[in-house]
Formats: sequence, C-alpha cells, structure tokens
Amino acid sequence: MTTTDVTTGGTVLPIARWGEPVMHARTRPVTEFDDRLQALVADMFATMYAAEGVGLAATQVGVDLAVFVFDCPDDDHVRHSGVICNPVVELPEGKDRVLEAADEGCLSLPGAYIELARPDRAVCRGQDAAGNPVEVTGTGLLSRCLQHETDHLNGTVFGDRLSGRLRKKLYRLHEDRAEDYPDDWPVSPRVRDEDEDEDD
Repeated sequence: MTTTDVTTGGTVLPIARWGEPVMHARTRPVTEFDDRLQALVADMFATMYAAEGVGLAATQVGVDLAVFVFDCPDDDHVRHSGVICNPVVELPEGKDRVLEAADEGCLSLPGAYIELARPDRAVCRGQDAAGNPVEVTGTGLLSRCLQHETDHLNGTVFGDRLSGRLRKKLYRLHEDRAEDYPDDWPVSPRVRDEDEDEDD
C-alpha cells in the first residue's frame, strides 16, 4: 500500500438518500487498510467538499463499510479534518452530560434542517486510513458531526432520533427543496434560484 494524501484527488460520487437500504443497515468493519480503502476515502472527501458538508459516511456513497471522513470546526472555531475507520463514540454521562439543541441536517436528506439535542462533547476512537489508532475529541459542531457520522455507520439516520411529528416536518422541509437537488447530486450541482445568495 502506498500512503497518499486521501483528502485530494478523489472523484465526486452521487450521495445516497434516506430510504436506500444501505442507509439503514449496520456496516461491515474495515479490516484491510489498502489502496482500495484510500481510493474510497479520497472519493468521500471529494464528495463531501462538493456537497459543502462537514462529514460523510461511506454508506452515503453506497458502501457498507465502517468509515467516515470529516472537516469540521469545534466550539473554539478550530477546524479538524480526518478519517475514522471502525469508530466508537464515547459520550459524557451523569452530571457531565450536557445536551445542546441545534439545527441538524444530512446530506442524504438535502435541504432540510431541524433542531435535535445531542451531548455537547464526544470522544471518537478508531483507526485512520492506514490502520493507525486515532482519537478525536469534539465540542460543538464537531461533537455533533462525530455522533451523526457514527450513527450512519450503525444504520441510524438522525431522523430516527426525532419524534414522529418532527420527523414528518423534516420530510416536508426536504420535499419542499427536493427539486433543487438532482438525483446524482453533487455530481450535478444543486439548482439555485436566480435571486438566491451564493453563500446561502
């Protein structure tokens, strides 16, 4: 195996949507840290950046493998990026457990955001793309990202954590924006309104 920069050089892939079987099943552990894994990770980074996301799980590009990529700021606005294979998330318990409610979205249900409370800190342990041990401590958005992506690899989408009423509202929000996102998005870009701010 040759060690390469897995954050560049990948191919943008279509993002799988909620409802596709791969999105709702537990993934296989990563056991081979080879060139094929590095190629997949590079494609995942390319896809995440094209979709303007902060994290992406392998299931979101149709692969049932326990790996995700991220490029996300923490509570102090420090940017963290990397790859975690076979992630295990540890969350605070008891008096150390503080829930933070914030809008959450998913690249696999594009255009829809709704408030969800999650612990404000998370420690995620696993391996990098070369098989070396890695540990990431997240606060703020990074904590949410680590939890969200690990959920994906366990077959859980964040809508599963909502009440039935809020889940229906989330789906309505997505349906209102669905035509903005081609079936192969982000291979084909999002359709923007002429009067829409490009930074929106």
